[in-house]
Amino acid sequence: MNEELKKLLEEKNYENAAASVKKPDEAASALSEMAEDDILPFCRALDSDFLAEVIVLLDAPLQQKILSGLHDDELEEVMEDVSVDDTVDIIEEMPEEIARRIAEEEEILALLKERNFAVLKPLLASMNEIDLAEVFESVKEEDLPILFRILPKDLAAEMFVEIDSDTQEKLLKALSDREIKEVMDELFLDDTVDLIEEMPSSVVKRLLAQSDSETRAYINELLKYPKDSAGSIMTIEFVRFLPTMTVEEAFDRIRETAIDKETIYTCYVTDTANHLIGLVTAKKLMLAEKGKTIAEIMEDNVIYVNTLDDKEEVARKISDYGFLAIPVVDIERRLVGIVTVDDAMDVIEEETTEDIEGMAGIVHDNTPYLKTSVFSIWKNRVPWLLILMISATFTGLIINTFEARLNAISPVLFACIPMLMDTGGNSGSQASVTVIRSLALGELSTKDTWKVLWKEVRASFLLAATLAVACFAKLMLIDCLFFGNTFMPGNKAYTWDKCAVVSLALFATVVVAKIVGCMLPMLVKKCKLDPAAVASPFITTIVDAVSLILFCGLAVAILG
Repeated sequence: MNEELKKLLEEKNYENAAASVKKPDEAASALSEMAEDDILPFCRALDSDFLAEVIVLLDAPLQQKILSGLHDDELEEVMEDVSVDDTVDIIEEMPEEIARRIAEEEEILALLKERNFAVLKPLLASMNEIDLAEVFESVKEEDLPILFRILPKDLAAEMFVEIDSDTQEKLLKALSDREIKEVMDELFLDDTVDLIEEMPSSVVKRLLAQSDSETRAYINELLKYPKDSAGSIMTIEFVRFLPTMTVEEAFDRIRETAIDKETIYTCYVTDTANHLIGLVTAKKLMLAEKGKTIAEIMEDNVIYVNTLDDKEEVARKISDYGFLAIPVVDIERRLVGIVTVDDAMDVIEEETTEDIEGMAGIVHDNTPYLKTSVFSIWKNRVPWLLILMISATFTGLIINTFEARLNAISPVLFACIPMLMDTGGNSGSQASVTVIRSLALGELSTKDTWKVLWKEVRASFLLAATLAVACFAKLMLIDCLFFGNTFMPGNKAYTWDKCAVVSLALFATVVVAKIVGCMLPMLVKKCKLDPAAVASPFITTIVDAVSLILFCGLAVAILG
């Protein structure tokens, strides 16, 4: 270490100390001689890409000291500039807690390729099941069972739920019957049902063959519920109390059964006939005296759903009330299961995706984009494109009908048609998206139709007036002055009366588009159809046709 660097370190001037070192090997040599208190501040003063070059030159103890001291964001910046091979070499020398922080998918795959199970096994065992699922979805098919078998059984089951159905199918085909049984034993029943619904019949037979008779009976019962119902997404694994139990007895029940339950934060109280009569939270149990009965501390005003209720409504209830779970009862109010917040989030994600695809005129498909075949993309998109293409012929017929008369008045009027159609389509889409979103969130219902209409009519007049004035100014100032249309011969010029007709047509188009945009989703909802899938694709076609009729009619009536 040179004297200048020593002096700067003694002065704790780490910025200048870092700037004085020009080569990675010089920095590595200086770090090996540096006082322990100076190492981290000096490293933080170095550029992340420069530090990445330095790290690979250090011995393992010094690497460990630096990597363990860096914050997560600092560590991420540095390791991004370290090659996969160098990172793997570092991981092999690091304790588990540091290896977990720096190991990314590429490093895990490299360790798997090298069959370095001594490093790989503890590393995977310390990872979260969500991160593991991402790794498994990138692994070659022949390596899936190898990677799966080195995981602890409970973590393997939790990870199995998170991977996509294609990877699940490949893995199940590669596992033995004993291994499948071990996975099935660790899965919650609602996850098992979801798995069975997505697997081909040959795989389903193997899954059911490894389940006991009681589990098969529960699975068959859950499979009977309609696909979009609360019963189809509920789990039967929850904690149940009798009202006569004491708090101490309730804790004993939790200790005995909690390992097999999906949640214990909310426990449900039923009578001997299994009718839901109340609930009690884990917090309330912990704060209550041991001798009190459940009946004394339970909440008897329970919000619940029915097995046949729409799962989207159930998910919305969980969101609105902030529940971790909601009880599901049959028609006689017998408690048959619960829907948990993680299942509700899946429903909301699925419904949101379906709505977005519907508004874009795409048939809903659960397959991830990169795994969707070109043929499937064609099949999902072509129906609405064909329908909209055919319906767009109406606009062509309207133009053909008025073409001769508009040409006689002024050919330049045709230049305004794209602006009118686009503005009308955009105006209608704004209104429809707002209404569709409110319908999806339960903020609106069909009984609010007249309130929606009155609000949109008032808003449309303000918007239409603003756009009409802006349009008139644009035509008179920009089109006439800057583009020289005033010097065009004869009736080709934009005169004030023609500009006024275009602006008036734009005003009427925006008003009509807003009304159509807000009313069509309400009408579709009234017909028990999905507003996102049906309303949005038709709005543009309707508004285009209306805007053309209004424009051509006004031009002929006023200027003709």
